[in-house]
Amino acid sequence: MDPIDLRDALMNFPGITEEEPFGPGTIVYKVLGKMYALSTYETPLAVNLKCAPTRAVELRHQFGAINAGYHMNKKHWNTVTIDGSIP
Repeated sequence: MDPIDLRDALMNFPGITEEEPFGPGTIVYKVLGKMYALSTYETPLAVNLKCAPTRAVELRHQFGAINAGYHMNKKHWNTVTIDGSIP
């Protein structure tokens, strides 16, 4: 997956907006005005995704490329490194 594929996947739902509230380079995706994803599209490609707390922990244990959200509330956010290891 490259940055264009990631953006397409994040925008593939009705009502999604794309914003830069933290300044240029950090793209925030919102649904109905609430943030659900953000990425800087830097290398390595990664995205922070909002998740139910119990599911967030399960996913961290299941996949090495999923970690507690970088610079985010660790209870609700995971950082997913797009390295091809997650189906």
